[in-house]
Amino acid sequence: MDVLEAIHARRSIRKYKPEAIPNKKLEMILEATRLAPSASNRQPWRFVLVQDTNRKKTLAQAANDQMFLADAAVIAVAVGDPEVTAKWHEKDTMIALEHMVLAATALGYGTCWIGAFNEDAVKHLLKIPEKTKVVALLPIGVPDEKPAARPRKKPSEIFFREEWKSS
Repeated sequence: MDVLEAIHARRSIRKYKPEAIPNKKLEMILEATRLAPSASNRQPWRFVLVQDTNRKKTLAQAANDQMFLADAAVIAVAVGDPEVTAKWHEKDTMIALEHMVLAATALGYGTCWIGAFNEDAVKHLLKIPEKTKVVALLPIGVPDEKPAARPRKKPSEIFFREEWKSS
């Protein structure tokens, strides 16, 4: 699947089959993440990959009891470091995380951006340094659902040529 096909195929998956991701496939996803661009190539991101069953359950509880996270093969916890770049660490980490999403989709896995979580609880559970910022959680696994595409705004509502146009 090429990148445009992955973009069209991507869905937020909230139901996963209890299957592991083969190490070779996980390494491919991680390599795509590692290659993401960042401001001045500072790469201010770190990712904690959680695969332990009990730790995934505790992490799901810290994510406002979104227990479906625990069913994914891996939960990637995306962390930005403001000491590397105070202005760009969150944005750069999000770019890297989206590389992870598209690579996982291209390989047939499902993901779902999770922004609702108790950052202090996540940091405590995973021993993440206080100075950093937990940007998002990303479950990755074999989808056990096929959601339909959600409605999108028309291009004319979001793209303007040369200057802003009010509706």
